[in-house]
Amino acid sequence: MTIIHPASNYGTVTIVGVGLIGASLGLALKSAGVVTKVLGVGRSKENLEQAQKMGAIDSVVDLVEATKQSDVIVLCMPVAQMRTAFEIMEPHLEPRTMITDAGSTKGDVILAAKEVLGKKACQFVPAHPIAGGAQHGAAAAKADLFQGKQTIICPLQENSPEDTALIIGFWESVGSIVKKIGVVQHDAIYAAVSHLPHILSYALMASVVNSEDAEQKLGHVGAGFKDFTRIAASSPEMWRDICLGNRTAILKELDQYLLIVNHMRKLIAENDGAGLEKLFNKASKARQDLDAAE
Repeated sequence: MTIIHPASNYGTVTIVGVGLIGASLGLALKSAGVVTKVLGVGRSKENLEQAQKMGAIDSVVDLVEATKQSDVIVLCMPVAQMRTAFEIMEPHLEPRTMITDAGSTKGDVILAAKEVLGKKACQFVPAHPIAGGAQHGAAAAKADLFQGKQTIICPLQENSPEDTALIIGFWESVGSIVKKIGVVQHDAIYAAVSHLPHILSYALMASVVNSEDAEQKLGHVGAGFKDFTRIAASSPEMWRDICLGNRTAILKELDQYLLIVNHMRKLIAENDGAGLEKLFNKASKARQDLDAAE
């Protein structure tokens, strides 16, 4: 095993799942010059070949072999697959091998890690890079995907300060701005600002596609519709897993959203222009403030 030091060289890194996030991470690590070798593990032969061809990974291995060789393992697959990954890795996990992930939900992944890894759970530092795009797969990867973007770290009580610092340095090395947040707070926040928007985008597309005059409607879409539904092109498998993995927080946000929508429906039904404008003004100002804060 390579001796690694934060912010210098992370030795042999394995990326499990070389889609948009995984392949971009490989490109970013190699561009930053902070790795000795990048191994790729995945289900899709096409993705793995594409990632290797573009230089995101050096070679393809299975997860058992990767676990034996790696200094850092990054799980970039859909969150529902992470428990199985922990089960495969656990018997082969070297004491100094660190694991992190790129999952959008944290509570379910942490529970799986603790149940499967037991005492070795201290080697897992959960993370969530707030980066991505509507396109998925290695072909969409880019080396600067994480530059200036937040990565949320949700350290476990079992993580040592040194191991947490190592994983913070790892994500910072690809340009991320790292923030620490508790797991419950993380899942509540991202249910509102990430998971709910994706659900609404999928719902609008489904609503239009399922209507009788879908073809005519889709033939007349403008920029607003395209902007709103852009994220509905995201990976269905990934978002299925996120919805189920964070369902308690998501249901709470959906219920709140439905209350607002029903209130707006009532205002429209009652021809209440003043009420609508008041609600729109509040939302519009908040959205403008978001842009001003950047």
